[in-house]
Amino acid sequence: METKALKHLRRDKVMAGLIKKYPLPSQPTAKVNAQYLFAEIVDTILGQQLSGKAANTIIGRFKSLYGGKYPSPEKLLKTKDEKIRGCGTSWSKVSYIKNVARAVRDGELDLKKMPKMSDEKVRGELLKIKGIGNWTAEMILMFTLRRPDIFSPGDMGLQNAIYKHYKVKKGNVNTTLKIAKQWEPYRSLACRYLWRSLDAK
Repeated sequence: METKALKHLRRDKVMAGLIKKYPLPSQPTAKVNAQYLFAEIVDTILGQQLSGKAANTIIGRFKSLYGGKYPSPEKLLKTKDEKIRGCGTSWSKVSYIKNVARAVRDGELDLKKMPKMSDEKVRGELLKIKGIGNWTAEMILMFTLRRPDIFSPGDMGLQNAIYKHYKVKKGNVNTTLKIAKQWEPYRSLACRYLWRSLDAK
């Protein structure tokens, strides 16, 4: 599938150059079950609007509260807000991750069924929860559920990369979406190359 995807993406000359220049690390192969999904959603919320280094530091502190592992939704809900806040995250994010835990506990968010849902159904289910916006839903779809055709127009990294390589003004959503349209149905892989190009020194 990846060979077919690369062949398709190389039709775009700019993307062809990125593919040639930047090798991508392999993606994780962990089994996508309810426990893994819950941990990844919490991870993504804690990392919202932070650099990779800052996010990893806070997530590491958060996991240390539970012996280096992710808690169950029930265990997370029993943890005092102040204790989670002490990891360096914001009060709002404490509220958001507890919203997710509460939705899972109460059956409002069925993580067991999510891997078999369509992209739009997943997005709809996640967006019902306060604290999960389009960006978070897109990251879950792309990296946790490994859906092949996800694009995140609001992601600042992607905006910066498209500005850099395609000379498109940041915030020009229509042009950005038009460029991304040519990558379908492999937009997730194209995004990974764009992000990788920003990491290069």
